[in-house]
Amino acid sequence: MTNGSSVISLTEYNQDEFHLLHAQAVENTMRYFARELGFADEEDFWGIVGLLHDLDFEKYPEEHCIKSQDIMKERGIDEKIIHATASHGYAWMDIGRSDSENN
Repeated sequence: MTNGSSVISLTEYNQDEFHLLHAQAVENTMRYFARELGFADEEDFWGIVGLLHDLDFEKYPEEHCIKSQDIMKERGIDEKIIHATASHGYAWMDIGRSDSENN
């Protein structure tokens, strides 16, 4: 994935087939809903968000939605993408607990 001069590879942080397929499925779903809900001009943005939303989950499950923000900031990824990818984890990020501790 590129964002200007920034590059990040999903497979750099995810090798498990399930996680790669999940990322692609979420990307496609986000693209679909962007088009269906009248945001076709933002389809690429939402596709990238879907693709990267669990970037840190395989390597850093205890820091899910936290570590990915650091990784993306280091790569110069747009803050809007960083915020959107992490937003599904804000419920536990505020209290310092991982996703697995909230299930």
